[in-house]
Amino acid sequence: MNAVPSQGTALVTGASSGIGKVYAQRLARRGYDLILVARNRARLEALAAELSAATGRKVDVLAADLGAPQDVAAVAARIAEDPAVTLLVNNAGSGTEGPVIGADAGKIDAMVQLNVVALTQLAVAAVNAFTRRGQGTLVNIASVVALMPENFLGAYAATKAYVLAFTQSLSTELKDGPVRLQAVLPGLTRTEFFDRAGLDANALPAHMVMSAEDLVDAALAGLDLGELITIPSLPEAADWTAAEAAVRQLGPNLSLSRPAARYGVHEAS
Repeated sequence: MNAVPSQGTALVTGASSGIGKVYAQRLARRGYDLILVARNRARLEALAAELSAATGRKVDVLAADLGAPQDVAAVAARIAEDPAVTLLVNNAGSGTEGPVIGADAGKIDAMVQLNVVALTQLAVAAVNAFTRRGQGTLVNIASVVALMPENFLGAYAATKAYVLAFTQSLSTELKDGPVRLQAVLPGLTRTEFFDRAGLDANALPAHMVMSAEDLVDAALAGLDLGELITIPSLPEAADWTAAEAAVRQLGPNLSLSRPAARYGVHEAS
């Protein structure tokens, strides 16, 4: 039952359901001990018992509300202080429904705290700890909405664009170091996320909605392939490579000493 060699300990946030729960299941089968993080302790304990029985791995529960700074600090401390932790799956997140106009600003603030602030603090704790230990993997769960914010209302897409940009920036800083990085960009995924956001997943076109199991399996395959950015439903990896190349081509002209001639700024002087 415990024949798979140990891979260390994976800490998974948002582990009580959906994508996080599937990550916990898959990682336990891959030989990881687990630290499961979410608000619902009862769900976490039930999952921990299930995984321990099925795989023989050690599974700890860390009940925490990552919308609360003190709980984020406690999880960050566990990452920093537990030398067994070799993988962080930064999965916890939330979404808001509808436009910013007329929205409850407090709900938007709470979403930013979870999707951006907490994720960043845990990622920083992880990459520093992994660098000291000489190994480790950070997986940040973003979303395809990061690539098409104009198609979505509200601030959710902006929070996921941050996750993507943050992961890309870290990849440059940590290049050739001992820390592996991955940003996963799910499309529509059948989880409880829709219920919490007040949306009906059954109203969406079935061909656009992936199961959480398929999503995580594809994400782990992308990690095995060494992908920095994994878009599970994208048929051709070359399409993403071309998109990145197009953005890089802008680089030499993004910061110059004079405005572009098309603005006519110096014509009258």
